[in-house]
Amino acid sequence: MDYTPATGDADKSAKTLTTLIYALYAASFLIGITAIAAIVINYIKRGEVAGTWLESHFRWQIRTFWFGLLWGIIGAILFVVAIGWFILVANAVWIIYRIVKGWLNLNDGKPMY
Repeated sequence: MDYTPATGDADKSAKTLTTLIYALYAASFLIGITAIAAIVINYIKRGEVAGTWLESHFRWQIRTFWFGLLWGIIGAILFVVAIGWFILVANAVWIIYRIVKGWLNLNDGKPMY
């Protein structure tokens, strides 16, 4: 899908909201509950960004949450075995990468792939 950044007030507001969601995901490393708030906002506001370049960011954020949760659960289950530590560290690095990559693309006005 080809997305083009728009410049209207509604788009500026949606971009600010998307930035806030990235911040909530980043804050979840210190205060875990913010990731829950972020995913709820993602699902509530997803329809408002449909068809815009920000839709790809919402999809990126939603996938980051669910795959991060999946690997977090797997890592927690295997925590008693040494492999759990590695899974949790790799998961944290992957989530940080996704937050940073998404935030940088958002600031540059680029959609996510």
